[in-house]
Amino acid sequence: MNWFVDALRHNPELAIFLTLALGFLVGRLKIGGFSLGTVVGTLLAGVLIGQLDIKVPAIVKTVFFDLFLFTTGYKVGPQFFRALKKDAVSQVALTVVLCVTCLVSAFVAAKLLGYDMGTAAGLLAGAFSESTVIGTAGEAINRLAIPTEEKTRLINNIPIAYAVTYLIGTAGLVWFLPVIGPKLMGINLKEEGRRAQAKTVGAAELEPGITSAARRYDVRAYRVSNQFLAKRTIGEIEAMPKDARVFILRIRRQGQIVEPQPSTVILEDDVIAVATRRAVLVEHGAKIGPEVEDHALLDIPVEMLDVVVTNRTLAGQTVAELARHEVARGVFLQKLVRAGEEMPVVPEMTIDRGDVMSLVGPRPEVERAAKELGYPDWPTNTTDMIFVGTGIVLGGLVGLLSITIAGLPLTLTASGGALVMGLVFGWLRSVRPLIGRIPEPAIWIFDTVGLCVFIGVVGLSAGPGFVAGLQTTGISLVVVGLVCALIPHTVAILFGRYVLRMNPLILLGACAGAGTITAALRAIQDEAQSKVPALGYTVPYAIGNILLTAWGPVIVALMWAGR
Repeated sequence: MNWFVDALRHNPELAIFLTLALGFLVGRLKIGGFSLGTVVGTLLAGVLIGQLDIKVPAIVKTVFFDLFLFTTGYKVGPQFFRALKKDAVSQVALTVVLCVTCLVSAFVAAKLLGYDMGTAAGLLAGAFSESTVIGTAGEAINRLAIPTEEKTRLINNIPIAYAVTYLIGTAGLVWFLPVIGPKLMGINLKEEGRRAQAKTVGAAELEPGITSAARRYDVRAYRVSNQFLAKRTIGEIEAMPKDARVFILRIRRQGQIVEPQPSTVILEDDVIAVATRRAVLVEHGAKIGPEVEDHALLDIPVEMLDVVVTNRTLAGQTVAELARHEVARGVFLQKLVRAGEEMPVVPEMTIDRGDVMSLVGPRPEVERAAKELGYPDWPTNTTDMIFVGTGIVLGGLVGLLSITIAGLPLTLTASGGALVMGLVFGWLRSVRPLIGRIPEPAIWIFDTVGLCVFIGVVGLSAGPGFVAGLQTTGISLVVVGLVCALIPHTVAILFGRYVLRMNPLILLGACAGAGTITAALRAIQDEAQSKVPALGYTVPYAIGNILLTAWGPVIVALMWAGR
């Protein structure tokens, strides 16, 4: 045993990986339907292993924290800049109200109960599930003109308060938003969800590697016997349905397969391959004529391709408007992803630059649409590290600029600058697709592992004083954490519903986004049985990450000024 402890002390990288392994294991454990999650699991694992008095160089956590923050900005950059547009003003206003109330709640509670600035920052980070505050507040404390021992004590108090308040704050909000939130608005969440879901045409969510047997779109062959359709052009026939998109992909005429044009005239006894919603084929297909089995005619290469939208003229249109555009001929929208979240595909949904559209249809039509919409998001395993490294360096330099208020230098810090530059570079990627590619697996590594290494090292450093610190703050942190978590969301729901007049589903999704609580979004969607709340999630999530991260140095400054 002594050999094992000595190995960890002399090789702290082993302690870090052991912390990650135990943290991810603890994070997966579920009590009922609730789990701690990998971040809290890693923090607790770090605290446990940290009891062995393991010293890890501070630069390790800083490197991974900067990588995590840059990636966070990269993911939400397009949505952050979209929030500057007029059509997102209500979501921006809601986010600002919620985030400011978060800061005020944590500061007032800390002053009333006599908490130090480290505990106050941990309360802010945990009650509002924004772990980045641990880093930005810690960097701000390091800049204070106080003894090194005092800095260490205050910084170590941050993860203690975070660990306690995160559990109660997250669990409380996962329950509060879908259960109490609708009562504050006087609505039935399930009924609202049913009405919204009736308009949705998105595919059902399945486990990875599992495909649904139910096909929303299909291609079938019919022999034309309807005199009304004969001697009309394909363009005329495709324009006839008012509530469905119908496309004729191929024709068999006198035994030969013909690739049609909009001006091609359909003749009686032609066999046509018709693509549209399966429900339309079942209900109206027989009106064309008898269905036939023609394997060669239906042997059309069909492709499902992810396309990143960059076209300025097409971005800003709704799904319904885009469906009527020539770019969409022969192509169907299977899924829409924005800032990593799947959006409900409803007719009034606005398409933004940076959105990823999963298109399905004949291969030539899909690839033509991809060129007009933006660019295909082909699978790759290569990360543009020139882009990533340059972004973090530039962001760090910007973040080091500071202003002095009440004798305290206020700055974004190098880490906060990495977040800001991540936003800019993420937006650049959405408008200049040839630069800055970071594949999804790499984003997961930078985002999840980057944050967990940072949190794990924080836990290792705070481990020796964790138990003593927890005894000092006592049970009060549990109560205060819950109250501080619920007050801002209560204010935001009332403000959004009765002042901004927001749709209740979108409002609840916006609260989850502004509070950066993805677990709460999932709970709202499950309770409403609808993906519509995601429409309100992405813009507030982008802005909430920025504001809550910035509150780290701010709450330190407020506590310092009021000491």
